[in-house]
Amino acid sequence: MIVITGGTGFIGSHLLKRLVTEGESVRALTRRSGEARQGAPSVEWQQVDFSNPSQLGRALEGAHALIHLAGVTKALRATDYYEGNVLASQAMARAVSGRDLRFVHVSSLAAIGPSPDCVPIGEDAEPHPITHYGKSKLEAERAVRGLVPEAVIVRPPVVYGPRDTDVFQLLKSISKGLVLEIAGGDRWFNAIYVEDLVEGILAAARSGRAPGRAYFLTHAKAYTWGDLAAAAARIMGRSPRVLRVPVPVARGVGLFTELWSRITGTPGIVSREKIDEAVCKCWTCDHRRAAEELGFRASTTLEEGLAKALVWYKEAGWLAY
Repeated sequence: MIVITGGTGFIGSHLLKRLVTEGESVRALTRRSGEARQGAPSVEWQQVDFSNPSQLGRALEGAHALIHLAGVTKALRATDYYEGNVLASQAMARAVSGRDLRFVHVSSLAAIGPSPDCVPIGEDAEPHPITHYGKSKLEAERAVRGLVPEAVIVRPPVVYGPRDTDVFQLLKSISKGLVLEIAGGDRWFNAIYVEDLVEGILAAARSGRAPGRAYFLTHAKAYTWGDLAAAAARIMGRSPRVLRVPVPVARGVGLFTELWSRITGTPGIVSREKIDEAVCKCWTCDHRRAAEELGFRASTTLEEGLAKALVWYKEAGWLAY
């Protein structure tokens, strides 16, 4: 039995599909009733209160692994990140402590921060997160490591693929003939196609070398955002116009969208902190430890992954091109 949190989210839905396909017994923990997704009838859905230790303990009975995916990536207030990422991770770690099971904690490259010199950053680099999201993910990592020293921590960079709603916004703009870029030259990043990420997470859950270790799960090749836009445009048969926005204007847009999010009560993907992340020159990380210790190598190139994602978006009615 594998227990997962975050099964209703983007990555979690793909992980559930993979586990069900493999015939694995799966228990998915949710915070609210009615969250179970259609299409996974063999999954055991269980509503739990993450602040209730006895409920969490019962939810782990019979499990040989816990994959903790649940977290907060967009928020109206800074405190929401710490409540959703740190407190929930602490609760899961306390429930795991003393049990004989593999705990895989899914964190983020944001917990370590961008590469200061554009050399792919390693797992043991000194962390320097630049946003509350990143700081909360780092604090969550430290809480997990302190309570469950043998936990495995995995840190994906940009994740994209079917059902993603973040990179999708850029693809949607390209489909309409416009690419928005922040001025100041090329900015590099690593990324991973969601199905490759699922493969890496399962490698971390199953490898005998993984306990107590941390891994970046990423495709080896770094790209610029211009590379992504060009690849997506080729696939969609578009020739979009590129609009470069000065950094101060981008930060002003971030402030405006924050204010609008507070009015509507719905956090958006653009904020001043997201702009701070976007203006960094290099969000690149080293894939080699995962390759050497887990035998994991992300096989899907950016263009291949975008092609698969765009087919899904088109068939699902999210995009027309």
